[in-house]
Amino acid sequence: MIEVSTDRRNEVAPLQDTLGYQFSDLRLLNKALTHKSYVNERNGALKHNERFEFLGDSVLDVLVSDYLVCKYSDYAEGTLSKIRAGVVNESCLAKIARKIELGKYILLGKGEDLSGGRDKSSILADAFEAVAGALFRDGGLEAASRVFLPLLEIEISSFAHSGVFRDFKSELQEYTQEKWICTPSYKVINELGPDHAKKFEVAVMIKSQVKGQGLGKSKKEAEQAAAKMAIESFPDYPKN
Repeated sequence: MIEVSTDRRNEVAPLQDTLGYQFSDLRLLNKALTHKSYVNERNGALKHNERFEFLGDSVLDVLVSDYLVCKYSDYAEGTLSKIRAGVVNESCLAKIARKIELGKYILLGKGEDLSGGRDKSSILADAFEAVAGALFRDGGLEAASRVFLPLLEIEISSFAHSGVFRDFKSELQEYTQEKWICTPSYKVINELGPDHAKKFEVAVMIKSQVKGQGLGKSKKEAEQAAAKMAIESFPDYPKN
């Protein structure tokens, strides 16, 4: 990895203060904050953050899973899985990333920066995961737990006590069968990212018309997001 300049060290110092963690190898943090658009505009040995993103996703899964098992011992396994999925996802992680102003530290290509990339949920969530992966590499799981669990706890608690663990696909199917005597169909319309960090974009169709689209790290997650969008588009759908 390329050495980190003094100016860059000064730039990311406030982020380390916010996290309450000082990296032993600042190159790891810098790589975690390097978006592929920045790398694509430059030559040399610079590497982007997608491999750390892949690692960080697993780190956050482990941290949240362990926390849930200890904190919510009376919850069923299926419920715990839904809570974890509700926390370790693009929307929630981007929300936390905004709270710590992560966007201003990300190295972006000029085009991505000008198009508002610093506030894009996908870029923020990916960078948050990448920082988790980098911190795990630098200090281990215990250090990652000290830094990231306090950031995640509010979201975990909010989701765990909401009682809202909805299966949007099942809801949509019941609604369409009752209203139109048909069932929705789902189609993958795009696959984004490398194989180790692939995301799927799915469209849901009702009577051959697209009613919603969703993005997810698995086809199932994307289908749920698409079904949710479709449900929210129906003005007569019962509000929960």
